[in-house]
Amino acid sequence: MRGMHSDPSPAAENIPLTRASLKQTLGYLWPYLWDFKGRVLLAVLALIAAKGATLLMPWALKHIIDGVDRSLQPELVLPLAFILFYGALRFGSVFFGELRDALFSRVTEHAMRRIGLRVFKHLHQLELAFHLDRATGGISRDIERGTNGISFLMRFLMFNIVPTLFEILMVAVIFALAFSVWYAVITLVAVVIYIFFTVLTTEWRNRFVREANQADSSTNTRAIDSLLNYETVKYFNNEAFEARTYDDFLAKWESAKLKNRLSLLALNSGQALIIALAITAMMWMAAVNVLDQQMTLGDLAMVNAYMIQLFIPLNFLGFVYREIRRALTDLENMLGLLKREARIVDAPTAQPLRITQGDIHWSGVNFSYHRDRPILRDFHLHIPAGTRVAIVGASGAGKSTIARLLYRFYDIDSGSITIDGQDIRAVTLDSLRRAIAVVPQDTVLFNTSIRENIAYGNPVADDAQIERAIRMAHLKPFIDSLPQGDKTIVGERGLKVSGGEKQRIAIARVLLKGAPILLFDEATSALDSNAETAILEAMREVATGHTSIVIAHRLSTVVDADKIVVLDKGQVVEEGTHSELLQRQGRYAQLWTLQQQEE
Repeated sequence: MRGMHSDPSPAAENIPLTRASLKQTLGYLWPYLWDFKGRVLLAVLALIAAKGATLLMPWALKHIIDGVDRSLQPELVLPLAFILFYGALRFGSVFFGELRDALFSRVTEHAMRRIGLRVFKHLHQLELAFHLDRATGGISRDIERGTNGISFLMRFLMFNIVPTLFEILMVAVIFALAFSVWYAVITLVAVVIYIFFTVLTTEWRNRFVREANQADSSTNTRAIDSLLNYETVKYFNNEAFEARTYDDFLAKWESAKLKNRLSLLALNSGQALIIALAITAMMWMAAVNVLDQQMTLGDLAMVNAYMIQLFIPLNFLGFVYREIRRALTDLENMLGLLKREARIVDAPTAQPLRITQGDIHWSGVNFSYHRDRPILRDFHLHIPAGTRVAIVGASGAGKSTIARLLYRFYDIDSGSITIDGQDIRAVTLDSLRRAIAVVPQDTVLFNTSIRENIAYGNPVADDAQIERAIRMAHLKPFIDSLPQGDKTIVGERGLKVSGGEKQRIAIARVLLKGAPILLFDEATSALDSNAETAILEAMREVATGHTSIVIAHRLSTVVDADKIVVLDKGQVVEEGTHSELLQRQGRYAQLWTLQQQEE
């Protein structure tokens, strides 16, 4: 159904709706961790075992070197026990690390699944206005980056940041107890400077990450929009224009990525300098102590091994922090989607709609998409149960708006809409929408088979029900003419089938839904005369025994309606049968004469 856009602009939808903090994100993640608390506990134990093995390896290496040092032992003694112990520690460090990852991967994947599903369901709960203004490509990219960011946070925050800080503290304690407090001081000072520099620089470059993400989303959105409008591009020979426009987006993305890379160069270089200075100072002190015979060669090797061992996780700590900040940045839009509240929701006391007859009544309805442009003004309309009522009028008169309000895609500003005396705002959305089946002007099909598209009207329908819907929609001859029958794939948005066949599929879906109220929103306006005649016949058959509303632009398609309602500027100006309205020589007669002359 067509209509005006709501207030929010597409650009506004791409702006992050919230700033994702670490505390807020952990609040989202905690329930998913708690679902697998046994696995998380086992993963923590495996982590402790891996870190313990890592911390003991330099100590074992010291004893191996001292065992073969002739200056300490004139007779060479092979420290076999320490060699075997060192090998076991090396294996244990890797094995327990892999075991930790294997145990925790299920937790991560489960969280990604549940959060991805939560966002998907939430998007379907948001109102039509949001989906008219959304940028689909950008949103899909935001969700993809957001779920990947959650995976990163769950794995690395719990199993890298805290364990690495613990390892640094333990190494400082070992240095202070085994050698001198200055070794511990240098280690801790280097770590503090490193962390301070990393945090400060990462916060500075975070704006470049956001800029790159925004450019990436905009580029992806533009590409998808252009490809979805492939035929329009061809109709106007605008391939070169599309390429130039896309290249402009790519140029902005390239510039943002360059800033990102240069800022990363500054960060990595500064981190490397801090580590190099710390290792140089430590090795200088150790070498002097060896020459003074205050330390052995094994001690020197142990200091070097611990510093190398610290260098890797410390460097990784910087990477993890940067990635955590990036993950939080990536989460901003996705969490913003989750925080965006749906505007069209069930009332706290909402009850299921009870259809007894199918009588519909609009009473004093006022509505506008924008405050300065009212669409319906004190609108009154009564559709008796079981009748076929047509709503006609010029473009912009409010015809499709009436359908959207009935389906409660939007809420009215004032007045009421009732079905069998029940205000639609006082009933549940699910029961309301189950009671109404729609054949839109532009039927959009899923890129699956004809049968699957028909079955979408009622996913639990059996084969007999589907076959009946196919026959009633007069689709059988068309399907039989296809080599693959109803298993034929219709293509993206149904581009592989004609407009008439798409409308027949839409009618079959409506039949399968089995709703008591039918709504045809200019369902034949885009069809040729032959296709229109066939679709009209199918529509008449389908409407028998139902309350049906036919929104039409071409008056010739609704001459047999029980009542024709003429709209002008959001108000009913005439209503009656085709012959009655022609006799009045009013607005309907003018439209009829004009269309007959055009034809």
